[in-house]
Amino acid sequence: MEQARYEKLLTSNEILTLLTALGTGIGKAGGTTGNDDFDVAKLRYHRIIIMTDADVDGAHVRTLLLTFFYRQMPELVERGHIYIAQPPLYKVKAGREELYLQGAADLDNFLLRIALVHAAVHTGGDNGTVLTGDTLTELARKHQLAQAVIARLAHFLDVSALRAIADGVALNMDTLADAEASASALQAQLPDAEVAGEFDVRTDKPILRISRRLHGNIKSSVLTQDFVHGADYAALSEAAKTFKGLLSEGAKVTRGEGERQKEHKVSDFREAMAWLILQAEGATSRQRYKGLGEMNPEQLWETTMDPKVRILLRVQIDDAIEADKVFTMLMGDEVEPRREFIETNALQAGNIDI
Repeated sequence: MEQARYEKLLTSNEILTLLTALGTGIGKAGGTTGNDDFDVAKLRYHRIIIMTDADVDGAHVRTLLLTFFYRQMPELVERGHIYIAQPPLYKVKAGREELYLQGAADLDNFLLRIALVHAAVHTGGDNGTVLTGDTLTELARKHQLAQAVIARLAHFLDVSALRAIADGVALNMDTLADAEASASALQAQLPDAEVAGEFDVRTDKPILRISRRLHGNIKSSVLTQDFVHGADYAALSEAAKTFKGLLSEGAKVTRGEGERQKEHKVSDFREAMAWLILQAEGATSRQRYKGLGEMNPEQLWETTMDPKVRILLRVQIDDAIEADKVFTMLMGDEVEPRREFIETNALQAGNIDI
């Protein structure tokens, strides 16, 4: 499907207009057109800026355009003429502060900063302390990192299992016996699922299989040995060590000063942060730009087109041949290489439309 879209792109009016504007022609030796009409000396512009919508559809268009330049005009890429604009996805306002934000991670950081203004977490218990300032900020960022891992992996892995790991369930997958013991520990926290330690003959490694019945069908997700040895598991495990037992009976979270101060009783740090973020969301306004056409001319200029403030990424290729192999693998007719690539990189994927 993507290959068909690329071939259609080559003959589109937009590409023909682009070629006329650039003035270089198309089809330098090594490209896919098989002629020598390309002449970089005729290039009329030093910078060629790809500016697409900030959402997933915009990313698809950007991928097609990059493929076009990789395959038909590689010298433009090698000489550093190709740039990618970075339009914002959000505009936020809190009080008198207005900001444009690039993506979800920036939005999360903004909301966290607003949430922690005049905030405190009272740990409760007989020897309870009050967490404020830099101490609370550091704890909040650790929690935010763990939550970001859970949100990203939830597209592929059982979200309750991920939360159980963040709450302190430790996994060991070195041997099948270790996997079976870990399955029992995880099963205790997931009474509505079936957890089993198995041996994957394809990878020759133990796995944990988590199965749930959904609308009469069995939905399974797998935790692998590589996951347990990876950075995502380490982040969840670190969160477990940090927050387990941090709050005791009588714990509460407060935000604000004087008569405007609000408070909320909580049982754990996750609940405290959820309440603080909710307060921050209520104190801010947010506008999401799915497309550049949703901005008025002034906003488009001050965020994406003004040379004084715009953000551009220069496209660089150390090995154009290797880059072309990747595009061929992702868009070609051979299924197995593409499936292997997706399986290897799935857990690192973000910004996915479901």
